[in-house]
Amino acid sequence: MEEKHSSESEQWQEAMEAEMQSMYNNQVWELTDLPQHCRAVGRKWVFKKKTDMDGNMHTFKARLVAKGFKQTHGIDYDETFSPVAMLESIRILMAISAYFNYEI
Repeated sequence: MEEKHSSESEQWQEAMEAEMQSMYNNQVWELTDLPQHCRAVGRKWVFKKKTDMDGNMHTFKARLVAKGFKQTHGIDYDETFSPVAMLESIRILMAISAYFNYEI
């Protein structure tokens, strides 16, 4: 994890704090006691530098992800959900609704 030890460590720390705050605000998880004979699912941080259309770096993005490949459907989870929408998708929907004069 060389990003944390680079000259950009403050930006990466802020990105990690923003991710944790976002998860807290969106109530992503609920703390519970781990049942006996169960192991917690692992996790890791994923770091990415976001660039604009010209290739200029403008945002440090940190994501905390579960190592879901170790989960079993019906035992470790019942459903999946991802509250992420691409800006381009939203623009397409807006254009379609404007073309057909739909209310949003």
